[in-house]
Amino acid sequence: MEEEIPEKLFYTITEVAEIFKVNASLIRFWEKEFDFLKPRKTAKGNRTYTKKDIENIKIVYHLVKEKGFTLQGAKEKLKQKPAQEINKNLEAIESLNKLKSFLLELKSQL
Repeated sequence: MEEEIPEKLFYTITEVAEIFKVNASLIRFWEKEFDFLKPRKTAKGNRTYTKKDIENIKIVYHLVKEKGFTLQGAKEKLKQKPAQEINKNLEAIESLNKLKSFLLELKSQL
């Protein structure tokens, strides 16, 4: 997942699902499974996500979709390592991937 997140205060579940290229139903399912995924809801019951909510979803996405953990395995991993520590590792991986893309592009221009 290397897509840039647009700068907004709140995001709909559809926008979040598009960012991660998953179904909105999967995001709702993850909310039931992981206690720290708690977006605000409007009076109509629509979910509104902040940047922090998206960062939390990114952690779950990384563990389940990229690392291949089961939901139970991801929960156990989060008990062992705080979400903040996993998020720092995730940021480092994203920075390295961007650097790699830049270097490959530079190499192709030579």
